[in-house]
Amino acid sequence: MDTQFFSSNRERFVNQLEDRSLAVFFAGQAPQSSGDQLHPFVPNRNFYYLSGIDEPHIILVMAKFNGKVTEHLFVERPDPIMAKWIGESMTPEEAEDASGISNVEFLEDFKSFIQNQLLAKPYQHMYLDLEKRSWDAAQTPAQAFAQEVSSRYPSVQLHNAYHTICDMRLIKTQEEIAEIKEAGRITSEGIKHLMRHAKPGMKEYELEAYFDFVLKTHGVKHHAFHTIAASGENATVLHYEDNNDTVNDGELVLLDLGAQWNYYNGDISYTFPVNGKFTERQKTIYNIVLKALHEISAMIKPGVPFGDLQAATRRLLAEECIKIGLIDDPEDISEYYFHGVSHSLGLDTHDVGAIRERKLEPGMVITVEPGLYIPEEGIGIRIEDDVAVTANGHENLTPDLPRTVEEIEAFLAENR
Repeated sequence: MDTQFFSSNRERFVNQLEDRSLAVFFAGQAPQSSGDQLHPFVPNRNFYYLSGIDEPHIILVMAKFNGKVTEHLFVERPDPIMAKWIGESMTPEEAEDASGISNVEFLEDFKSFIQNQLLAKPYQHMYLDLEKRSWDAAQTPAQAFAQEVSSRYPSVQLHNAYHTICDMRLIKTQEEIAEIKEAGRITSEGIKHLMRHAKPGMKEYELEAYFDFVLKTHGVKHHAFHTIAASGENATVLHYEDNNDTVNDGELVLLDLGAQWNYYNGDISYTFPVNGKFTERQKTIYNIVLKALHEISAMIKPGVPFGDLQAATRRLLAEECIKIGLIDDPEDISEYYFHGVSHSLGLDTHDVGAIRERKLEPGMVITVEPGLYIPEEGIGIRIEDDVAVTANGHENLTPDLPRTVEEIEAFLAENR
């Protein structure tokens, strides 16, 4: 992504702040796994969205006073000893190149910089990303800093910048949509490679390994989320992640997986018969879900309330399931379809922003993922595409997979 993208994000963000404000964002650090091992580091997504930097510990500060805006980065001082063990840390020059910010200082000067700013000018506001997912969630660097500022500078009003940035992230630029599309393309390639090698008697984790191989060969560093490779009745568990069962002849395999490309995510659900042929019952259920995918996708255009997609999905699935005798009452569809048909997609797989209260707008990227789950028959089917809302309708960002029963069976017959 070009540095102008991140500079533009900072400008749009600062324009929404009160005057006489400081805004502070933290890259974060990798949490401890066990012993001296750390989990892989990934940057705080809101920090990345504003800076373009994916290195740990770095801090971004923006100041707005009498309409004038200044930007500063604080990076780790180079440590020749640690460089021999874990590699060089980001230099000030590299930080400037990535972010477009010319004022780059070292981390040990951060608190004195904040102190001098508050001493020199009567700042009244400080904005921090104070996201908190649960009451018991571990304290973030931003939350710890908020406590410190509150105790030392009680005259400064603290504000949560999280929702402001989330609303910004809800509408994607063309550059962002291109990144999501590439993540979807790689994901699709991984699915096709997996299908070429699938056969009865394999373990689910073997299927997963074929997908992972394609991601690695494309230079993908991270998955969008934990891969779901569920066979038979396992596919009726929405977030089944064990992937350790045997795939039996005659079973369907439900995949829900995604590659992450430059921190933007693909998210595709796909269902196919491991032996290459749907049974008549599997075909019936599959075609109901596929019909829902097509009809809900066709609804997507600017001005459509996001909630209408779910209402239409429930209505369509209920009508079709009544026709085949699976349910008698439309309300009973909750027994076999119990999740939402869509979510926002971007830097997070379940991307941020209050989309549920909004109407669709150009630049939004959402999933379409209807499903039916029938444990008593060992059938779980979900089909998912990633879709961008355009000025006049929508664009399917994941069009590269065989989707109909006939296309899937033909692909499996030709490619094994």
